[in-house]
Amino acid sequence: MLRGQKVAFRASKRDLERLWACNRESARVWNECLRLAKDYFLQYGRRISKSELQKQTKGRFHLHSQSIQAVCHKYLFARQSAQAAIQKGLHHARYPYKQKKLFNTKWAKDGFKVYENGTIALSMGIHDGTREEPILVHVSHLPKGTIKEIECCYNHSWYLAITYDDGREAKAYQPGRSVGVDLGEIHTIGAFCENGQALLITGRKVRSLHRLRNKKLADIQRRQSKCQKGSRRWKKYERAKRYLLSKSERQLRDALHKTTKQFVDWCLAQSVSDVYMGNVEGIQRNTKKKVHRKQAQKLSNWSFGKVKQYLAYKLAQQGIRLKEIDESYTSQTCPVCQKRRKSSTRIFACSCGYQEHRDIHGARNILSKALYQEMVPWDMPTMLTYLRIA
Repeated sequence: MLRGQKVAFRASKRDLERLWACNRESARVWNECLRLAKDYFLQYGRRISKSELQKQTKGRFHLHSQSIQAVCHKYLFARQSAQAAIQKGLHHARYPYKQKKLFNTKWAKDGFKVYENGTIALSMGIHDGTREEPILVHVSHLPKGTIKEIECCYNHSWYLAITYDDGREAKAYQPGRSVGVDLGEIHTIGAFCENGQALLITGRKVRSLHRLRNKKLADIQRRQSKCQKGSRRWKKYERAKRYLLSKSERQLRDALHKTTKQFVDWCLAQSVSDVYMGNVEGIQRNTKKKVHRKQAQKLSNWSFGKVKQYLAYKLAQQGIRLKEIDESYTSQTCPVCQKRRKSSTRIFACSCGYQEHRDIHGARNILSKALYQEMVPWDMPTMLTYLRIA
């Protein structure tokens, strides 16, 4: 299966300057894609094709030919994503239009060579009939597998985003039990299996990381606002902000990976083959504007997109299918009497006598909606497992 890994590297001062130059040149390719696409649409009334865009940019920039193509492909992918979002009714979505000063450079296929001592030679291609000297970077720990692509990125420090094939085949799908999943901000994952087993994974670690980041960031911004923009002290606070955001991003990524791994391990223990997840896309946009400031901040900190992304490939690796369904009113509807009510506590309690933990209640309704197209009660008792991130 294809995997991704971020890897730190070492390079000479000269090669680091050449990497900066590559990212500036990649930005020029991106900006040219924007210009070509606009002119082509105004002239012909239709969007520029992949082959035409690659033809117009070929050989015009001081980069490897495949690195130029990679930027074109990223532009086309961004255009297709914007078009799909607009077709879904997300009218705030826009086609790519922003000019860039820096853009990550990617090397694929024949654009690099990997040596046994951990040295990677990044090819710069042939210019003016002469093959240019490659950029040499040194990596201590390369991922085990066949490297397919290498992307050079900078986020407070240089690193390589490596895509590689680990040589493992995804397990085949085998019919088994089904699970309903309700994503939340307090409990990152609430799940209910059709055998009566339930799971809650707390989001306390993720919430604390978000709160600490927001608190420190506000303090830095408050101090920075008292400085003259561009001064030495202002730049010092700007570096502190970048360091804080970079560190918190790594901590949050680690916490979410641990959370999703716990869920996948639980699914394997329950012999699960199908996972039905409630689609929470757009919940922040569709929430009433007059909400408390703290509640708005919680919604903005909710990392449901990353949770969904991590679960997708981890479940696929184990041969488990992930499907999204509409979760409308699953947290408000009583499966016994079908009455709707909003719960202000962690327990959903109905006047008919039904009660259940709010997140497990939502997961049960999602599962019954997926299996029976309606919310029905489950006769078996719930056996709850509660997990937290250390």
